[in-house]
Amino acid sequence: MTHVASRSAARQKRHHSIRLHLAGTGARPRLAVFRSLNHIYAQVIDDAAGVTLAAASTAEKELRGSKSTKTEEAAAVGRLVAERAKSAGVERVVFDRA
Repeated sequence: MTHVASRSAARQKRHHSIRLHLAGTGARPRLAVFRSLNHIYAQVIDDAAGVTLAAASTAEKELRGSKSTKTEEAAAVGRLVAERAKSAGVERVVFDRA
């Protein structure tokens, strides 16, 4: 059993191994979610073109400073990124669980 030096190194290793089998296309972009200690970030990415189509996070002005739980904040970020993705013309995504 190997030990990874830090939490971020373990996350990067996991991310690279998952990305070997997963890519977002124009028809079905990738939904990448990153959860830090204090915030949650979500973005819809078209890997073929190399652009981010929609993004949302709890660090944004409209979601910052809310006194709700992390679960409720994550749900709000999910609703916001879904709304922005729909307006960008995205109907289906591939979930990047890294």
